Amino acid sequence: MVRTSAILSAILLLSVELLHLKMALAATFTVGDAAGWTFNMEAWPRGKRFNAGDKLVFNYHPNMHNVMAVDENGYASCTISPPNAPKYTSGHDEIELKAGSNYFICGIPGHCQHGMKIAVVARQIE
Repeated sequence: MVRTSAILSAILLLSVELLHLKMALAATFTVGDAAGWTFNMEAWPRGKRFNAGDKLVFNYHPNMHNVMAVDENGYASCTISPPNAPKYTSGHDEIELKAGSNYFICGIPGHCQHGMKIAVVARQIE
């Protein structure tokens, strides 16, 4: 009985440690680097490795831009799709990546068409 409790405690402790390690491995990326969230951003993700749980930080002037988390169709067509797409307007938005494709555009008319959009693919970490 004591041995079983010790084994269960060790498994629980190991599980908690693995969870902390996974959270510690999450990276934070500032979209556009020093320039921030601006025009001609489509190439910014190239050469970077993203994982599920990583955070993207969008820095911009909130009276001039915003960030919309859209689907693939919204990204390709520069439209707000789905209609209830999350909208961020703080000027310093931190968005956690989900596994798979993540698409972001500026929802101000004309901005997406001028390259204010990014597509990021995040790997699932086991």
